[in-house]
Amino acid sequence: MAFTALFAVVALVTAAHAAPSAPGAVCADGTRVGNAACCAFIPLAQDLQENVFQNQCGEDAHEVLRLTFHDAIAISQKLGPKAGGGADGSMLLFPTIEPNFHANNGIDDSVNNLIPFLSKHRVSAADLVQFAGAVALSNCPGAPQLEFMAGRPNTTIPAIDGLIPEPQDSVTSILERFADAGNFSPFEVISLLASHTVARADKVDPTIDAAPFDSTPFTFDTQVFLEVLLKGVGFPGSNNNTGEVLSPLPISSGNDTGEMRLQSDFALARDERTACIWQGFVNKQEFMASSFKAAMAKLAVLGHNRANLIDCSDVVPATVKTPVKPASFPATKSARDLELTCNSLPFPSLTTDRGAKETLIPHCADGGQSCPSVQFEGPA
Repeated sequence: MAFTALFAVVALVTAAHAAPSAPGAVCADGTRVGNAACCAFIPLAQDLQENVFQNQCGEDAHEVLRLTFHDAIAISQKLGPKAGGGADGSMLLFPTIEPNFHANNGIDDSVNNLIPFLSKHRVSAADLVQFAGAVALSNCPGAPQLEFMAGRPNTTIPAIDGLIPEPQDSVTSILERFADAGNFSPFEVISLLASHTVARADKVDPTIDAAPFDSTPFTFDTQVFLEVLLKGVGFPGSNNNTGEVLSPLPISSGNDTGEMRLQSDFALARDERTACIWQGFVNKQEFMASSFKAAMAKLAVLGHNRANLIDCSDVVPATVKTPVKPASFPATKSARDLELTCNSLPFPSLTTDRGAKETLIPHCADGGQSCPSVQFEGPA
């Protein structure tokens, strides 16, 4: 799509959002919603599932969830409106600017995958980013069904560089950035990092691809909060990458890439301001999921007044109902490998997975080596 055509579509959608439909409606597919404006998101969800996510908690879902955060956090109370508009869709509207920021390295894939939907569906870029993230997460076992508020207008300016935390940042820097963005507390910051349980990195180490942050990257569980507390023993790829520290599960085989540990996760799990919060999520599945949902609801409306938005949570797909097993030490690991700095909370009693060898983390959800994935060409 030509860039001028993209802005023509955006202008039309913005005008439509200025006058929301009357509340209460039955959509074309028979779904009853609280507001007729929500009906537009039902075919969008179906389109996203069929043509991007393929109903899987795979790489495409992981990348779009990352995009929701990177788009929304680009706002600053200290610097003012010219710094960025928060959850405003600027990543899609300025695809040759923001995706080129260092902190957004690799985000061009999800940007290019979402841009075509702007011309197919009458939704703003800002709503598309956050709704796509909610749809993506619905494919992950254990995840909460996210709130979705509709009616965000499109931005007219890109965000500035330097507003997105990076893995090499200090704990103080990260906490200050979140506080400046939206008065996020340390508890809310750690809650948002639950997303790392279904995250993988492509660019931290250029020698490896899709490096997971825990041993269950296709399930929204508390393993990441456990495994970041384990003693590091090696790297899944090359050494001395910026933002990476020793991993407890570094073994790779073929496309099955070993676990990567981010320096920021390591530090937050051990800092006196956040260590007990981090440890408190271990094996607390419902608590973690509900805390993440609440923090995401706050993140997703940064830059907007909730009173001006429409609650369309009823069109967010229900999350898959696959049971999530309790947290457990990966094979060959035990409580002896823990590095705990929180002494005020008892650590839960956990089992250890069977096996005489270190856990090998599957590259694909089905255990295969070739995962279904989508990549559209685009301007980013």
